[in-house]
Amino acid sequence: MNKIVGIGANVCDTLIKVPNYPNEDTKLRASTVLQSGGGPCATGLVAASKLGACCAYIGTLTDDSAGKFLMSDLEKYGVSTEFVNIVPGFTSFSAYIWLSEQSASRTCVFHKGDIPKWSLDEAQRNAVMSAEILMIDGNEMNAALQAVKIAKENGTKVLYDAGGLYDGVENLLPYSDILIPSEEFALGHTKAENACDAAKLLFDKYSPEVVVITQGKKGGIIYDGKEIKEYPVFLVDALDSNGSGDVFHGAFAFCVAMDYNYYDACVFSSAVSALKCTKIGARNGAPTYDETVKFLKERGIDV
Repeated sequence: MNKIVGIGANVCDTLIKVPNYPNEDTKLRASTVLQSGGGPCATGLVAASKLGACCAYIGTLTDDSAGKFLMSDLEKYGVSTEFVNIVPGFTSFSAYIWLSEQSASRTCVFHKGDIPKWSLDEAQRNAVMSAEILMIDGNEMNAALQAVKIAKENGTKVLYDAGGLYDGVENLLPYSDILIPSEEFALGHTKAENACDAAKLLFDKYSPEVVVITQGKKGGIIYDGKEIKEYPVFLVDALDSNGSGDVFHGAFAFCVAMDYNYYDACVFSSAVSALKCTKIGARNGAPTYDETVKFLKERGIDV
């Protein structure tokens, strides 16, 4: 049985490392060009799998070169593709990401492709029913809405990686057991002036078990309806920050499956996110469980 399943973005990334962002209408030599799997949900599943969880991606891909790469990339990292359907003749979700050595930041241009909307088949519905955790990210809205309703009826926890203010996300939010928005999402959705107020508003309106707001280089906050606590960020020499939020969510799902309390899950996931930034590639950079524990112990933290 797969403890963690996910429905959401699965993206073929082309990572382009440059010394700095170029001026418009100029040429610049890249130091590295690398193809990598991306997308919040699929990359989160890879992170959880590399930590040791049994994971499966539920979705629809196509048969172009990017789609074939995405299938093989999930399998490479131990994520089951038994619930992936292939529809031929379409264009995959793809992105081109510039990684600036000067600023240690990333800039992304993406194309969502043209794979048609799809609905869950029987095998996919059963996969959601039998899982402990369903990860969603606001993409593949039609299937995600079906899945969260099935999850609620069958005791599967829903972890929502709320990073983007996509159309229709308000329909997913009431089904979230573990709501992990970015600060940008939380402030944009609630219109609150700060993350603490946003966390309280989200908790009161949607009644999840916990709200965790990620704040990038500042770490983040966790709110369980009783108190707001900050969780730490770990400073590293960053090579590639792209996908750091995605692996945070995957690590959090892993921690929940391993019965961590929610605060310890934040600390562990923050460490996973930091370690990912030390390597190029969202999935390639995701660490193992032993690497994460060693990293934390070196900083005097035992979780």
